[in-house]
Amino acid sequence: MNEAEFAESGSLGAPGNIASSEWLVMKFGGTSVSTADKWQTIADRIRNRLDAGFRLVVVHSALQGVSNALEEILAAAISGETSEHFAALKQQHYDLANALGLDGPSLFDGALAELEQLVAGVRLVHEASVRVRVRVIALGEIMATRLGASYLDSLGIEVHWQDARDILTSETRANRSVTQSYLSATCGYEADPALASELAGHGKVILTQGFIARNVQRETVLLGRGGSDTSAAYFAARLQARRLEIWTDVPGMFTADPKLVPSARLLVALHFDEAQELASTGSHVLHPRCLPPLRRYGIPLFIRCTAAPHISGTVISSVTSETEPQVKGIASREGLTLVSMDGIGMWHEVGFLADAFSCFKSHGVSVDLVSTSETNVTVSIETGDGMLAEDTERALVTDLEALCRVKLIRNCAAVSLVGRKIRTILPRIAPALEVFGEEKIHLVSQAANDLNFSFVIEQEQAPKLVSKLHASIIRKSGGSPAFGSSWEELFRGEPAKLVREPPWWLQKRDSLLELADKHFNAYVYDADSVRSAARCLLNMGSLDRVLYAVKANFNAELLNILAETGVDFECVSPGEVERLFEVIPGFDKNRILFTPNFAPRSEYEWAIEKGLQVTLDNLHPLKAWPELFRGKKLFIRIDPGQGRGHHEHVKTAGVHSKFGIPRFEIDELAELLIQAEAEVIGIHAHSGSGILDAENWRMVAAELVKVAGRFPAVEYLDLGGGLGIAEKPGDKSLDLEKLDETLAAIKAAYPKYRLWLEPGRFLVAQAGVLLTRVTQVKGKGDMRYVGVGTGMNSLIRPALYGAYHEIVNLTRTDQPATESVTVVGPICETGDRLGSDRLLPPSEENDVILIANTGAYGFVMSSNYNLRKIETEVVI
Repeated sequence: MNEAEFAESGSLGAPGNIASSEWLVMKFGGTSVSTADKWQTIADRIRNRLDAGFRLVVVHSALQGVSNALEEILAAAISGETSEHFAALKQQHYDLANALGLDGPSLFDGALAELEQLVAGVRLVHEASVRVRVRVIALGEIMATRLGASYLDSLGIEVHWQDARDILTSETRANRSVTQSYLSATCGYEADPALASELAGHGKVILTQGFIARNVQRETVLLGRGGSDTSAAYFAARLQARRLEIWTDVPGMFTADPKLVPSARLLVALHFDEAQELASTGSHVLHPRCLPPLRRYGIPLFIRCTAAPHISGTVISSVTSETEPQVKGIASREGLTLVSMDGIGMWHEVGFLADAFSCFKSHGVSVDLVSTSETNVTVSIETGDGMLAEDTERALVTDLEALCRVKLIRNCAAVSLVGRKIRTILPRIAPALEVFGEEKIHLVSQAANDLNFSFVIEQEQAPKLVSKLHASIIRKSGGSPAFGSSWEELFRGEPAKLVREPPWWLQKRDSLLELADKHFNAYVYDADSVRSAARCLLNMGSLDRVLYAVKANFNAELLNILAETGVDFECVSPGEVERLFEVIPGFDKNRILFTPNFAPRSEYEWAIEKGLQVTLDNLHPLKAWPELFRGKKLFIRIDPGQGRGHHEHVKTAGVHSKFGIPRFEIDELAELLIQAEAEVIGIHAHSGSGILDAENWRMVAAELVKVAGRFPAVEYLDLGGGLGIAEKPGDKSLDLEKLDETLAAIKAAYPKYRLWLEPGRFLVAQAGVLLTRVTQVKGKGDMRYVGVGTGMNSLIRPALYGAYHEIVNLTRTDQPATESVTVVGPICETGDRLGSDRLLPPSEENDVILIANTGAYGFVMSSNYNLRKIETEVVI
């Protein structure tokens, strides 16, 4: 594949010594080094640069998922358990070595033996010091770069493998905790001619690790998650490289996260300060610490996509062609906690802020946003992903309480508008800020550097607000030269050019158009797609039972299809149970798992009388009605502690979820079961919806196994559902083969348990589409609306949690999608938008519009709002 050209560094503001440097640094992320075809691409890129006369330092990460796997291996060892991750990690490296024609054992067995030794020590003492944790995680980078160097050498590219720890030494900083010093270290980046001379003596290509360094005691330290970017920047600065290239799985920085906003635009060029602000406020493409070394020496940074090298991506430098103030991006950062300090005693109190901030300093806690008034100071701190230890938080609060009243506001997110001279454009974007009118805003902050305007809100609202702000701000300034193509334009292409297999609705287009002649609006379900999805799960050797979550779609024909294929059913209400008996002839009650939530006593009595298998998901029924469960064999639903999913409203675990019994109540649960003379035979948990990482179910299983150990009669582990589907252009599907391997490893480790899954959307969402017709078109120029015959009354998910559904003009699939439009329904509500900023062909009245992935939570959540009729269902 052809590669986009690179602008000359001199034209991007680089000084003369940088613009003429013979050194070039390339960094490749974990996704870029995990497959054989990607390594062939990397080799081609390296040859191109050697042919151009450069000396190269190639920095790369561990293989995809390895750092997380190493963390899980440690977690299992601390619990005294053996993790199936070790075998999987070993096999992952061996498989890639084999695909590249290399000998895996000779490359990896030394590091794997060291890993086994370290883990054995942890298992023995049931704890892992931060030093041991760092040594374990660093092995991922060591193994990956050994493989990379060997492969390039096998192609005839002379490579010198360099241990980054012999070059990068971390700085000692006061008031940093031991954990921070080892897990999030920083290094110096002064220009180093001696290093350049030394590395030049090793040849033209130096291959080394990202993420790792050493401290002055010669111990291994880490540069923080995403720290490989920073490693590469350190090397570029010290070698005075002509440019740094970061190759990853996206082609650059975008105006918003494309996973939330597929219409997000590629940012073609950014100044260092804008990129720094975007990285710091939530853009995950770059680590914020990688920019200061480059900015200091004027070294341009190019972000490119390994799989799409023809896209020129984003260039970050000290020179941009834009002069007008403009919002460049809308970012969100989750995992924040606000510390609110108030009291009349701080009014006119000299030194209060100094005293308060000294508390943060002494505990090594970094403050981010700050808001002050006469009697209140509120600051934000990062607490997500274990950034702040519980004991540190308690000690901080204790010290602050000696000065004022302290309140912690958890589970917050900061939504930031980023752009140069942001103050001057606030009047212009004021109408867009009306989206905050119905939200609880905890803090508003305007950056002193005039680069961002941030709002701290409830975390669950962030995705929706980012999408709305992008639609009302970025798209209205879409003509800016700073903006390139949208994510959809880059990766969707025309239908004929789609890389994925055409969806069923494109293959059955003629049949759907005929149906549209009979029904102005209709839900249409494809029976073959439902059968195919069911078979995918039923054919997994690791599963003992698949139960369909009836709440997703209770269409009679689909229920019969699923029953015929061998899928059983999970019901949450008596109505769902009765629906099964009503529409499936001779239905057997033993095929039902009944899992009510906050239901009245009468529903439990009814289920027990019917002889259904009942799940309890909190302690109240056992406390209040123990006589109901005497002698019964029960399932219990556990809260696994952390929810996952595409939106907070579909996360069904964690402290703010109403579902499940938390781990700290297990002792009380055991006592209540004894008192009720009931027995637990199954443990159930569910994390959320739309999950695409197979590791989720391994982590759920690990939690269930821990709980199951308390109840000797347990036979079944119900791992819940939440299996995700590809929602947007460019999305990857859930890797069912990997899921099967993951569950098989669990089963091998715990053969006494039978494994169940409870999918809902996975079985029916992609099988359903909503057909409607264009009623009106409106607007000129940039802002265009396409009105259709039904709206949020038939599909509430986009309005409820900003869900994305692909929208296609089925009448004009042979025409290019050239217009960016907002698709709206006829409901008298501002929120009646089915899709914003969608690429469609020029549409006309009566064109048939198809809305995809509506087989789940479409009809079942529909309403007669505005006295619109509920649309018909058709199965083909």
